[in-house]
Amino acid sequence: MAVGTRSIGKVQAILQAEYPDISISKIRFLESEGLINPERAPSGYRKYSEADIDRLRFILDAQKNRYLPLNVIKEQLEALDRGESIADPSEPEPEQAQSTKQPARPAAPKREIRATRRQLIEASGISEATFNELEKSGLIKPRRGTIYYDRDALTIATVARKLATYGIDARHLRTVKQSAEREVGLIEQAVTPYLRRNPMSRGLPAEVMKLILYAHAAMMRSMLN
Repeated sequence: MAVGTRSIGKVQAILQAEYPDISISKIRFLESEGLINPERAPSGYRKYSEADIDRLRFILDAQKNRYLPLNVIKEQLEALDRGESIADPSEPEPEQAQSTKQPARPAAPKREIRATRRQLIEASGISEATFNELEKSGLIKPRRGTIYYDRDALTIATVARKLATYGIDARHLRTVKQSAEREVGLIEQAVTPYLRRNPMSRGLPAEVMKLILYAHAAMMRSMLN
């Protein structure tokens, strides 16, 4: 092994403290998807440099904290390789960063996610069995008429993995889903008069959805704290 490089097992050990779900098979999978490209010794062993490890950290952080699918992460890595800048997720939203003299700019819409079953499992870190249970319970499902999963499916899968640590599994999430379905029914019924007065509106206004989510989060915090 060349000076300054590490074996795949050492790399896993280095990253495991911060990313417990990392495995040798996942590192190899990321290589097969073209996200990393470590050197090879004449014997065929992989040789990971510090740059390779930093690249892996970027990928794992994007999956863990930003819920990005691999195809989006790959695009960002390719942009960085070309010397281009990418949006920093730690930067405040436009309305937070605005000055008192300048009006807030609308936030850019989130990139659309189009993930296959395999990509969703890899990006969220859930097991095949957990994925099957979530899908069977109707908690995640592909877009209508396709085999692809969207951002909401990825978020639910990732959250399900994290909640499992606290003993909350698909059975509990199914109850949450049923509660959400009842709430949506009540909200749709309540806004029906508004929609009749505004026939140009297509479905539930985004502002209503946002306000309901804010209120819901505040109520949950007040009850759980």
